[in-house]
Amino acid sequence: MTRSQNPAVRDFILDNVGDHPTDIVSVAVAKFGMGRASINRYIRRLIEDGLVDAVGKTKARRYSLKNLVDEKFLIENITRSMSEDTVWRYRVLPFLGAVPQNVIDICQYGFTEIFNNVIDHSVSDSALISIEMTVATTEITVADFGVGVFRKIQNDFNLPDARSALLELSKGKLTSDKENHAGEGIFLTSRMFDSFNIMSFDLYFDRTRTNDADWLIETGDADEGHLGTVVRMTISNNANWSTKEVFSQYIGDSIGFRKTHVPIKLGRYPGEQLVSRSQAKRVLARFDEFSEVILDFEGIDTIGQAFADEIFRVFENSHPNIDLLTLNANEAVQKMISHVTYQHPET
Repeated sequence: MTRSQNPAVRDFILDNVGDHPTDIVSVAVAKFGMGRASINRYIRRLIEDGLVDAVGKTKARRYSLKNLVDEKFLIENITRSMSEDTVWRYRVLPFLGAVPQNVIDICQYGFTEIFNNVIDHSVSDSALISIEMTVATTEITVADFGVGVFRKIQNDFNLPDARSALLELSKGKLTSDKENHAGEGIFLTSRMFDSFNIMSFDLYFDRTRTNDADWLIETGDADEGHLGTVVRMTISNNANWSTKEVFSQYIGDSIGFRKTHVPIKLGRYPGEQLVSRSQAKRVLARFDEFSEVILDFEGIDTIGQAFADEIFRVFENSHPNIDLLTLNANEAVQKMISHVTYQHPET
């Protein structure tokens, strides 16, 4: 007779095997103080249950969550008359199974926002949809073959390059079609999923929910990137938040989008420091559309006096109704901010 298994151990393995494909046994042993043989019995049961895959033998063995759903399909003949909710209802939703309703709601919001962008903005007549689900996570990917989201923003707003478009996109409320779009979709969607990333040509944009400052840019040869736009959204099947909670965090009591979170490192080009007023003005663009702006200095070692002065004295003095808040500022950055704000207390 086999001994009953502890659900806590089983859930721990499922939640952590993705981050520890080769050492999940050791990690679980350290967590629960159990023997390796006992942990291996848990893993064998998960393999038998069809939830975990194993490749290789002994020390070379790698474990991973098994895809319970792995579907890909092409949506063709996309026109402005196509309805994103119809695609969601009949092509995506049936594969999501029995995940909790809050996860379904988040997936619906994210997919319909992103697919609507394909319809209205991508200039692509087809899109590849991918749905992958394990016992722990649900991942939806939308890939189009159009002009590319960053390049389109660059052209629509006469920005100097696609990297500047990435900075503006991160702020939210960015749209070239104000009559039909509020420009809030990508900003809010990126905050609903555990992981949200966009790849287009030579730019890659990534955000994780566990670290509000976890943004990443990769630049390289545009020919090696995706010609169009790929958006990948991943959420835990045990997510304990809702679309309503995300909305309330960024939309205040009054009607309208009021709060934004700006990663300052998106305003820095490779090999440069943030020292000039022109750099600051690029970061400050459209701040007057918000009532609260969180300036995230994650990854920024230092800033120049002119850069800090333009934001924390000139802009703040001319926009007293906008709250500028700082996050992840190290001692050197905070010292420069204090210098410019206390240097001219009378202005």
